Amino acid sequence: METQRQKKINALLQQEITSLLQGAIREQGVKNLILSVSKVKVTVDLSMAKVYLSVFPHDKASETLTGIKQNSAVVKHDLAQKLRHDLRKVPDLQFFLDDSLEYIDEIEDSLLRKNDPLKK
Repeated sequence: METQRQKKINALLQQEITSLLQGAIREQGVKNLILSVSKVKVTVDLSMAKVYLSVFPHDKASETLTGIKQNSAVVKHDLAQKLRHDLRKVPDLQFFLDDSLEYIDEIEDSLLRKNDPLKK
């Protein structure tokens, strides 16, 4: 169970990481890409944060995740600069893809009988 402090830090990190990544996408001039941070889970000791990213379109997800992982030190540094008055130490960031949108699409297709799971 998460403490109130963890919940507050999760929300703060989610908001700030989203703004950093979306700003970086705009600066790079990337078109037709929507990126959002769907969830952040910080550990009890506040040393590690798992960041779940939702990327649309799905075919650019792995490429985008690879780029973000390669630049995770830069993201952490920029985050530390933004949150220097709010957090003493910024947790290490681990990035993962949130595939819940794809899962929802599969369920919707199954319900609409486009992709009947019983006929597989």
